[in-house]
Amino acid sequence: MPTSKDKNIIRELAKRVAEIAALPVQEEKRALWRGLNGLKPSRPMVMINQVCWNEFDNDNKLVNICEDNECRHYEEILRQKLFQWEHFPGDMVMESYVPVYKAIHNSGYGVSMEEETLSTDPSSYVVSHRYIDVLKDDNDLDKISVPKIVMDEAETARRMDVAHELFDGILEARPVGFETWMQLWDPIAMYKGVENALYALIDEPEFMHRMLKKLMHSFTGMLDQLEDMGLLIGTQSQNQIHCGGAYTSELPASGYNPDKPRCKDLWIAGLAQMLGTVSSSMYQEFELDYVNPIFERFGLVYYGCCEPLDDKLDIVTKIPNLRKVSMSPWTNAQRGAEGLGKNFVFSSKPNPAFLATDSFDEEHVRRELTAIKKACEQNGCPLEFILKDISTVRYDLARLERWGKIAMEVAMG
Repeated sequence: MPTSKDKNIIRELAKRVAEIAALPVQEEKRALWRGLNGLKPSRPMVMINQVCWNEFDNDNKLVNICEDNECRHYEEILRQKLFQWEHFPGDMVMESYVPVYKAIHNSGYGVSMEEETLSTDPSSYVVSHRYIDVLKDDNDLDKISVPKIVMDEAETARRMDVAHELFDGILEARPVGFETWMQLWDPIAMYKGVENALYALIDEPEFMHRMLKKLMHSFTGMLDQLEDMGLLIGTQSQNQIHCGGAYTSELPASGYNPDKPRCKDLWIAGLAQMLGTVSSSMYQEFELDYVNPIFERFGLVYYGCCEPLDDKLDIVTKIPNLRKVSMSPWTNAQRGAEGLGKNFVFSSKPNPAFLATDSFDEEHVRRELTAIKKACEQNGCPLEFILKDISTVRYDLARLERWGKIAMEVAMG
């Protein structure tokens, strides 16, 4: 169990989180997110996520001082929440619980990734990857298997005991299950390498179909186990979907049992970033025809990430249960807003590179966000700004603070 010193550190941080979580503005923000996700927005919403935490330790507010590793895990979560609330909150919601992840073991797909990496900043987790092709022929495909899911009840109970010791009387210690993503092509990129996989779509299409069928069989088998065992994340804990707010009045579905969440009670996010440059017909053939049956099982769907989808909305908007579509920095905002209209949320991903240049051009940021908002207003399209994938702000926290303030000004203007 935690030492008294570590426990005191955690509980003092937790008290500050609890005070903020109790503010009326938290429910106001939840209501705004529910309005957006219900396609009846009051205004565009703003979130900042996936930031370069390694660049923000100037005042030691992010420095962990607990000795126990488990305590340091919670300390890091609490410190980052408090730091974000102080410096770049946007429309974040501070919740009055701490997630305690169940000890769920996943055996994987039976294939091991091989890669080489390069780094420009040793303190950053952002590195470049060169993946080695480990799926070259049908013999390699035979290695792909259905993951075996095992719940370690004893370890989960131990984690809960520690969390209760740390947080009882201040924040709820909430057991949290597995949140799944529908992604075929990110794993393929890591198993084959991007260039190899794209060439194979042209040179070996039948082989790629066999690969996709094997991977889909494995993913479906994994999902079935998670659902049957009641190990999916609960609706009450799924507060974000792909870095934006997931609050909604439409989930869970009728008959929900919090002890055994079903796919139809939840959001799922899907993406196929590597296929951003293929034709619509190939996108349908090698992506949507495989993943749409999975999307049919879920309550709501968020689709896309960094791939430009504005030229594929005729097929993307046919995804079952679709509600939000990612509009990356490489999309045409006007075309995207026209294609989505009033029926889907335009999940804008403004360009994080603007925070990494030699000098920070605030007006450039304002023009980008204003143009996106204008395109959405002209088409009655619900809008959220999600700044993510922030590799660097050149160790200048003020840039991120200013971006957040500009985004809120545009959203509320």
